[in-house]
Amino acid sequence: MRLSRAKVKSFLPHRPKNAHKGTFGRVLIVAGSANMSGAAVLCARAALMSGAGMVALALPSSRQCVAAAALPEMITFALPEKNGVLSLTAAAKLKAVAQEYKPNVLLMGPGLGKTACVTAFLKKNKIPCVLDADALNQLAADKKWHTWLKGRFPLILTPHPGEMKRLLLKPISSDSQIRREYAQELAQLSGGVALLKGSNSVISNGEKFYINPTGGPALSKAGTGDVLAGLMAGLWAQIGIAEGFDGKSAFKAAACGAYLHGLCADIAAEKLTDRCVLASDVIAALATAFKQILQEKKK
Repeated sequence: MRLSRAKVKSFLPHRPKNAHKGTFGRVLIVAGSANMSGAAVLCARAALMSGAGMVALALPSSRQCVAAAALPEMITFALPEKNGVLSLTAAAKLKAVAQEYKPNVLLMGPGLGKTACVTAFLKKNKIPCVLDADALNQLAADKKWHTWLKGRFPLILTPHPGEMKRLLLKPISSDSQIRREYAQELAQLSGGVALLKGSNSVISNGEKFYINPTGGPALSKAGTGDVLAGLMAGLWAQIGIAEGFDGKSAFKAAACGAYLHGLCADIAAEKLTDRCVLASDVIAALATAFKQILQEKKK
């Protein structure tokens, strides 16, 4: 099914007048490293702009002050690191952070670099989770990843074609039918929702598909994937609070995130051109994108 504004607006939960920050969910983001602090901040900013009530960022301790200064609206947690990336011991500290913060959704991966902390934590995790970027690469390093991951917790995976190649051990393809088959296979292997990025992104829950029509060359810029991950996690926190955290809410959140992400890029490109849009410009267009979606309700 091709996504539309009407479909996306039907997925967005109502925001009641008497709401408070707990009404719209808590997101915990595990991201960043010495060389990629920006990825973590982009994720967190997108999650906050999506409408999530609270967003926390767990990252290498040396990056905590940098991130906190860049986005004062978020909470930060310092994790143990080695050579600029999270150390294996960070998995235990992250578990303690999660118990303290009690997130509704966990996002793991953007800018993390290579760290065994990812799989060590996920093998004991029960929190609904979005896995992106380096978290997917760490999964792919374990050829039996699906045997221990499937069904462990509600899940969204967001690979680009290269990451999908590593996860499925199949060649990259631009054929639309093959892309749908890859997304379906990854969803079935993981027991979650798969979003295969690229032109006309494919979102599958293993049975059904959504094809996203928004976005274009403006998204061909570093950092835009981090924005998508944060946006999706923030939307899932809100939809999940309203409807429950399961495969259905994950599917809706992935579809909403992909559509809004592309729409933001389209809006930004109208002003800045495809060439000049930055990832931060995509986030800045979120308010306009939400307005356009919400106006669809009045038709």
